[in-house]
Amino acid sequence: MTEPTASPVAEPGAPSTWAYLRYRVNRDLGGALAWFRERWRQSFWFKLVAGAFGVFLALWIAVFVWLASDLPEAETLLTYETPLPTVVRGYDGEIVHTYARERRVQLQYADFPQKLIESYLAAEDKTFFSHGGVDFLGTANAVFDYATKFGSGERAVGGSTITQQVAKNLLLGDEYSVTRKLKEMILAGRIEQVLTKQEILELYLNEIPLGRRSFGVQAASRAYFDKDVDALELHEMAFLAILPKAPERYGRKGQEDAALERRNFVLTQMEENGFITGSQRRAAAAQPLGLVTQRRERSVDAGYFLEEVRRELITRFGETVETGPNSVYAGGLWVRTSLDPQMQTAARDALREGLLRYHGGRAWAGPIATLDVSAGNWASQLQSSPLGINYKDWRIGVVTSRSGQSARIGFADGKEAPLGNLPNALKAGDVIAANPSGNGWNVRTVPEAQGALVVESAQTGRVLAMQGGFDHRLSDFNRATQAMRQPGSTIKPFVYAAGLDTGMTPSTQVDNNRFCYYQGANLGEKCIRGSGSGGQHPMRFGLEQSQNIMTVQIGMTAGMNNVVKGIEKLGIGKFPAYPSTALGAGETTLVKMVAAYSALANHGRLNPPTVIDYVQDRRGKVLWRADNRDCRGCNMAKWDGKPMPRFGVRGAQAMDARTAFQVMHMLRGAVSRGTATVLNPLNLPLFGKTGTTTGPKDVWFIGGTQQMIAGAYIGFDQPRNMGGYAFGGTIAAPIIKSLIEKTKPKWSDLPAVAPAGVRMVRVDRRSGKRVFDGWPTDDPRSAIIWEAFKPDTEPERYTRQDAIAAKRNEILALIRAGRQNAESAVVDEPAPEPVEFIEEGGVD
Repeated sequence: MTEPTASPVAEPGAPSTWAYLRYRVNRDLGGALAWFRERWRQSFWFKLVAGAFGVFLALWIAVFVWLASDLPEAETLLTYETPLPTVVRGYDGEIVHTYARERRVQLQYADFPQKLIESYLAAEDKTFFSHGGVDFLGTANAVFDYATKFGSGERAVGGSTITQQVAKNLLLGDEYSVTRKLKEMILAGRIEQVLTKQEILELYLNEIPLGRRSFGVQAASRAYFDKDVDALELHEMAFLAILPKAPERYGRKGQEDAALERRNFVLTQMEENGFITGSQRRAAAAQPLGLVTQRRERSVDAGYFLEEVRRELITRFGETVETGPNSVYAGGLWVRTSLDPQMQTAARDALREGLLRYHGGRAWAGPIATLDVSAGNWASQLQSSPLGINYKDWRIGVVTSRSGQSARIGFADGKEAPLGNLPNALKAGDVIAANPSGNGWNVRTVPEAQGALVVESAQTGRVLAMQGGFDHRLSDFNRATQAMRQPGSTIKPFVYAAGLDTGMTPSTQVDNNRFCYYQGANLGEKCIRGSGSGGQHPMRFGLEQSQNIMTVQIGMTAGMNNVVKGIEKLGIGKFPAYPSTALGAGETTLVKMVAAYSALANHGRLNPPTVIDYVQDRRGKVLWRADNRDCRGCNMAKWDGKPMPRFGVRGAQAMDARTAFQVMHMLRGAVSRGTATVLNPLNLPLFGKTGTTTGPKDVWFIGGTQQMIAGAYIGFDQPRNMGGYAFGGTIAAPIIKSLIEKTKPKWSDLPAVAPAGVRMVRVDRRSGKRVFDGWPTDDPRSAIIWEAFKPDTEPERYTRQDAIAAKRNEILALIRAGRQNAESAVVDEPAPEPVEFIEEGGVD
C-alpha cells in the first residue's frame, strides 16, 4: 500500500507554497500566450480556425444565456405536488368514487417493484445512474437522426434521458423543437444537482403519460391490467415500459403485433443489461399482452348523492389547481362521506319500483331526447351525449329508421338491431330505452313521473342514501335537494307541535265539523265542512287520520304566526301565516322535510343534513369536518382521574323535547291505524305521515324509527294532476316499505326512548280520557293506549257517562255524514277502510 505523500513544508529562507504556485501559473500561462501570439502572426489558417472557434464560443455563450434566462427553477420540483384526483369513500371507508379528469395515483419510490424500475431503465435510459442528466452519446445519435429526417415530416428519435423527460413533462411542455431540446438539457443538469436519482425516478414514474388517460405507472397498471403495481408480472411490467414511446398506440385494438414486438425488445434489453436471465426473458416473451378492456371496481350507483358531494367540495375548495391547492380535480383530497352503499342501492330500487308501479299500463311517455340521424353520424352523437341507464338489461339507443311496423335501433358502439314493441308516435331520431328480446330489442318506457328518496340518521343528520330521480344518467336534476314542492299533509305534525306548545295535549278535544274564517269585505266569511268524522275528537285522532278541519282549528288556536315560526326554526322554509299553510300550501324540499322529521325523533334537536363527514388533504390532515363539536380533555397526555371526557350534545334545540316526543308518539298511530297502515306489517316501531297535495300533484311519506328517517315523494317535474286515486298512503308509503324490507337488519326494533319530563298514561283512544281499569294491548284498534303527556297535563278519568256520550256523538256523526254533500276545500286522501266509524273520514 502506498504511503500518503507528506505535505511540503517550507524550509527557512525558501519561498512559500502560494508564491511557488503563482510563479508556475504565470510561467505556463505566459508561455501559452506567447505560443498563441506566435502562431497568430505566422499562420493564416490558425487565425481562421481560432477566429471561428471564438465566434462559435461567443455564440454558444449567448445562446446559453438566452435559453437559460427564462427557464423555470429546478428547485420548484422540491415542493412539486402531483395533480391528484379526489377519492371519495363511503361510511365504511371503502372507495366508492373518484373525481378525476385524468387517472393519477402517487406512489413513493419504495412502492415501485425493482423489476418495474429496471424495465423503464432498459427501455428509456440504460445509463441513468451514471450520467449527470444528459447522455451525450444518445444526444449525438438523436442529432444525427434529426438531420437525416429533416424536412420529411417524420419525427426523429428523442434521445432524452429520464431526467430530461422529467424536465419536459413537469417544467417545459411537449413542444417539438431544437430550442426545447436544448432547454431540456440545461434543466436536466440543474435537476440532477437538486434531486437525487431516486427522487427523479419517483417523479418520472408518477408523472409519465401512458395512455388511457393514465399518468404514472400505478394508474396505467390499473387501466391496462386492473392490477396494482406490486401484483404485476414481468411481461406486464415490460409492456408498461414501452408506453412512453407511443402512449396512445400500443394499447389500442389492432396494434397487438407492434406492442408484442416492442415489449419483447424491452425484455431483450433487460437481459442484456443483466436485469433478468435468459429463461425469465423467454417465459415472459411467451405470454400474451393480457390487456383488460373494463376495470373491476366497486361501483355504487349513487350519482345524485355523489354529485351533491362534488358541488359542496367545489364550493369549499375550488374545482381546478388554479382555484387552490386543495381543489377537487388536482388537490388529492380524501373525502369520507356518510353514503351507505347497501342503503343507497335499496333506495334506488325502491324508488324505481314505485315510479314504474305508478306508471303502470300508461302509454309510452315519449323519447328521452332526439338526434338528427340524417347525417349518418348518429353513433358519435349518441356516444358524446351524457345519456345512459343502469336498470336491469336496458340500454339507451337511437331509432335509426322507422317504416310502418318495422324499425331499427342503434347504439353508441355503432351496432344496429331490429326494434319491436313500437309505439305509434315513435320516429327516427328518437333516443329511447330498450331491452333485448330474441334477436332484437323492445321499446321500454321510462316513467314520466319522477320523485326522490332520502334516508337520514336521525341523531346526526348524516344522509345515508339519496336518490333524486329514476336515473341520474337521464337527468342530473336532483329532486331531493333542488325540487321545490308542496309538502301537503306531511307538514301537519308541526302544526300539532305548535298546539302542544301552547297548552293543548294529545287528548284535547278539537272540533271536526267545520271551520269558518273571514276573507274580507268583498268575499265575506267562508266555511269549510269536515269529512265524515264530524264532532269533537282528541288531537291524536286528527293527526292519525289526517283531518284537515281539525288541523286548521289547531293551527288557528295556537296562532298561525307560532306555527310558521316553528316551521322556519326547523329549517323547512319561510311560509306565510295563512290557514292553508297548516295543510301544506308552502314549498320546500324533501331533504329539508326529512331533517325536520329527524328532529322529531331526536327529541327536538335539529342537525343540518350532511353528505360529507370530513375532508383530508393528500397527507391526511383534516381540512374540514361536519361534526365540529369540541371535546375538552380528549387529547390530554394522560388520564387525570376525572370522568371520561365526552363530546357535547349535537344539533340545535329547535323544538321542545317533550313536544317532539308527543308528536312522534302520535305519529306512531298513523302507521298502526291511520293513513300509513301499509307499513304496519313490518313489525317495527315506525312512525310517519303521508301527504297528498291539492290536485293531487304530489304524494309523500316521511317517517321511520327513532334512529333513522326516510322520506319519499312522487310527482311530475311540471306539476299536474296525478289522478284521483293517487295518495301518499298508496303510492309513496309502499316505496318506504320496499326500502325497509330490503334493508331490514339496519332498522332498529327498539321502542322509542322518551326525554325527561314525559309521563306515559293509559287513556281511552276514542275520548282521550284517562283509564285505570284496563291495559293497552298489541292490537292497533285497542280501546286503551299509552299516551304521552307533559307533567300536570294528564286528562280526567274516563267514566260511564263518557262512554254514553261517545256513543251518542257517534250516532249523530253518522246522521250528519248522510246529509253532508259539501266537498272539502283541500282534496286529500281517505284513511283505510275503518273497523269502527270513529276512525273513518281521514284525509291525507
